[in-house]
Amino acid sequence: MTGKQDGKSTPLGIYDRTRAGQMTSIEVIAVALSLLWLAGCGLFFLFLPSGAETADTGGPLRFLMTILAMFMPVAMIWVAATAARASRVMREESQRLQAAIDAIRQAYVAQSQGRTMGSEPSVARKLDEIAAATRKTETALAKFTSTRPQASPLRPKPETPASSGAEDQAALPLGTPADEIGPPLSREDFIRALNFPETAGDEVGFAALRKALRDRQAAQLVQASQDVLTLLSQDGIYMDDLRPDMARPEIWRSFAGGERGRSIAALGGIRDRSSLALTAGRMKQDPIFRDAAHHFLRRFDKMFTEFERDATDAEISDLSNTRTARAFMLLGRVAGIFD
Repeated sequence: MTGKQDGKSTPLGIYDRTRAGQMTSIEVIAVALSLLWLAGCGLFFLFLPSGAETADTGGPLRFLMTILAMFMPVAMIWVAATAARASRVMREESQRLQAAIDAIRQAYVAQSQGRTMGSEPSVARKLDEIAAATRKTETALAKFTSTRPQASPLRPKPETPASSGAEDQAALPLGTPADEIGPPLSREDFIRALNFPETAGDEVGFAALRKALRDRQAAQLVQASQDVLTLLSQDGIYMDDLRPDMARPEIWRSFAGGERGRSIAALGGIRDRSSLALTAGRMKQDPIFRDAAHHFLRRFDKMFTEFERDATDAEISDLSNTRTARAFMLLGRVAGIFD
């Protein structure tokens, strides 16, 4: 590499090697003061009376003191110059670092508002994948919801109208929905459904989601979770980007037992300031988002109270790491239930 290339600054623009080798005004002043002091010392010894030299009886001690008197001020001048230069470098570094942080913050805000999608293809691809998975989930939900009432035509037709009337009259007092006849939803499928499918080809995730949507209680929470995740994505907030501080299972059990406030503050493990600020602003300004968030918090609270009764610590930890649980942590902290 050439010397010109070596002089390039770092990506944040903090250091500049070409300027480091140049003499600044601090060094010029230090050199001038040093020469001025040495010249003054030379003039002093040049015009020193000869009688003063012969009268000296100090010997080596006198010589040492003379050397110290000559060169100690020079050393102090250069110590001060070095300190001033280091201070200047630190100020410049601080200014450049602050400018870089401001640029990153502005880029992040612009990205969240959808203005820099074209300048960051990798982020755009990731968002497209998440959006595709969301559309796939919405399509599946619409399909399952629309096809569920049509399950009755698949049953064998009665042979006579009289038997049909008898069956209809017998079905009215029972009132058992068709979705309660199937096997109960397992905790593993329930947890997998709350995390939603990872990609459009996640067959295991969609299978768990279909099973959850057949369960009336689980379907209500899944739909409420999907609503808030879709609304949060409009502000560029995705649960995959959040890295919350995970709470211990006993704290989740305390929450299920009815405790609120600082004793369960560890559940609000979302520390991303931008996501918290955007969500808080949306909560105050958008009544639709506010209603959806409170409805989701109520559904999650009711669900977890029932889930915790027979769940193991490992199952609680798995549930707390789902996208639905992260949305609960974010919205719960903004709503103040962990304060």
